[in-house]
Amino acid sequence: MAGKKANGPMRLLRAYMFRNKDPVIDELRTVIQDQTGDRQLKSHTLRTIAEDGGPTLACMQGWFRGETKRPQNATIEAAGRALGFRRMWIKNKN
Repeated sequence: MAGKKANGPMRLLRAYMFRNKDPVIDELRTVIQDQTGDRQLKSHTLRTIAEDGGPTLACMQGWFRGETKRPQNATIEAAGRALGFRRMWIKNKN
């Protein structure tokens, strides 16, 4: 319900746990590096992604160099799509 505040502690998601940054940040870093050949993720590379419809330069710098730990799905999607990619669900091999 909109506007209703959560009571009690936050529920832990056992199927999706990480200690530092969300793994999707590293996955997207690898896609960018593979696609552009820029291993350092220089500002001009990130600026090009932003100009192509991705999130802002500051947003991506927060992911790759800053304190952002849990990026919003919409911004991750926008960055990937600006590079010409889309995500899809695949079955784990567990």
